[in-house]
Amino acid sequence: MLDSVDIATRVAEILDRHRGTEGALLPILHEVQAQFGYVPEEVLPQIAQDQNISKAEAYGVMTFYHDFRSKPAGQHVLKLCRAESCKTMGADQLAAAAREKLGIDWHETTPDGKITLEPIFCLGLCACGPAALVDGKVVGRVDEAKLEQIVKGMR
Repeated sequence: MLDSVDIATRVAEILDRHRGTEGALLPILHEVQAQFGYVPEEVLPQIAQDQNISKAEAYGVMTFYHDFRSKPAGQHVLKLCRAESCKTMGADQLAAAAREKLGIDWHETTPDGKITLEPIFCLGLCACGPAALVDGKVVGRVDEAKLEQIVKGMR
């Protein structure tokens, strides 16, 4: 496990790689998340100072985009499409079933650390909705039975 000094050192290296690049905040946040699996909130002041922006602006950008996490994800990530096409095919009911089955809400991880549930807005699988992204793999025509199989495979 990394301590705060190790994290700050790695973030400083990321910041150095982006030095002088205009509009580097998003690439920096992406690289930080790739490095740690999330963007530790304690590094936002370091990033803000380097980018000459306020801490609030750095936090606002990080929290605006759904793909950035402020905590580590679970061992598996289940993303359910929330776009209109999937909604017309039952995505709302599927989402409710997933939240109930897992006992968590969006952006939360099961207490055992196995599954993180996240919304995603359009996977481009509109003809096969509702769609899901299961550990980075697109799955179409997800119903409650298929959801049950997915969750079983993650546990």
